[in-house]
Amino acid sequence: MDRGHNVLSPHMEREARPDGIRAVLARVPLLKDVRLENIGIQRLSGALTNVSYKVTTEAGAYVLRLAGEGTSDYVDRTAEAHNARAAAAAGVNAEVLYFDAREGTMLTRFVEGTGMDGEGFSRGSEAPARAALALKRVHGAGRVFRSRFDAFAMIEGYVDLLHGLRMPLPEDYYEVGREAGAVRRALEASPMPLVPCHNDPWPGNLLDTGGDIYIIDWEYSGMNDPAWDLGDLSVEAGFEPEQDQAMMEAYYGGPAPAALYSRLALYKTMSDLHWSLWALIQHANGNPADDFRTYAATRLERCKARMGRADFGLHLATAATAATVPRSRASSPRRAYRSDSEHRAPLHRVSGSVQRPASSPLPPPATSA
Repeated sequence: MDRGHNVLSPHMEREARPDGIRAVLARVPLLKDVRLENIGIQRLSGALTNVSYKVTTEAGAYVLRLAGEGTSDYVDRTAEAHNARAAAAAGVNAEVLYFDAREGTMLTRFVEGTGMDGEGFSRGSEAPARAALALKRVHGAGRVFRSRFDAFAMIEGYVDLLHGLRMPLPEDYYEVGREAGAVRRALEASPMPLVPCHNDPWPGNLLDTGGDIYIIDWEYSGMNDPAWDLGDLSVEAGFEPEQDQAMMEAYYGGPAPAALYSRLALYKTMSDLHWSLWALIQHANGNPADDFRTYAATRLERCKARMGRADFGLHLATAATAATVPRSRASSPRRAYRSDSEHRAPLHRVSGSVQRPASSPLPPPATSA
């Protein structure tokens, strides 16, 4: 994953040696009969916490993903394997040919395409609509992903981790955090059915083949409100209002109701808050690859600006009243956002790995992908 920066984790500074890569390939059943000296290996750019290589043999081309050190602390690899295969079955992800959940090693079929970062979403193009339809195929896949992505729970987990790392939160966070509570209440007052979601559709994770759009990197995938994917895509791609409209109309098959635009606006706000805290963790961990403090501040400021817009209150009201929720389905009280002085951080050192917050177990899928 790359949040709009060409950065590499410190864990990736030690690139795997060719002999080490070939040793991994020797364990892949598909390649067990291929002479290792006949395998071509080329490093692929764009990953943040993992390293990927294009592997070429006489039989075809593949992508080998080696998991970054420590990533299994916060990525459920078993869930990722299931979800990635389900996405491939839906025609949106490359075919998964091998997955070692213990090590996080994955081999997929190579897809010839261009990442949609840069000029991929230039104004006037059909790319926003095409990307929306790719996400819609994921959301309508009819599978149950083996994980749950809850942005609000993840934000709480990030805050706890930052406190444990003795990393002071920006003063603006507490004001933004209180407003985030209002966003959560508005969205939960009118819940959407949970569907399989990618949850990290920044443009670099979208590959344009000239025909279809493939979506890669399913580490954050899980059951979620589909509007999160649309909001996160809009923010990461820097969509203008007309691009949002093209995306929404393609996704919903025509003009979308105001309530869905309000939901989109609220998730765009939460995307900035979520990735701002993620960047602070990178800074707290001493990741030297980029100026993560500035990146975090920029996204937090943009989140605050969105909350300060004249129509923000209208979006809260519109999203909250879009449907009536029976009292029996009302959410349990949520933890309040606290200041540094109110928070009692644990005395022991907390690992710098970003942990996925625990979530309610989901029913197992009807069929295995």
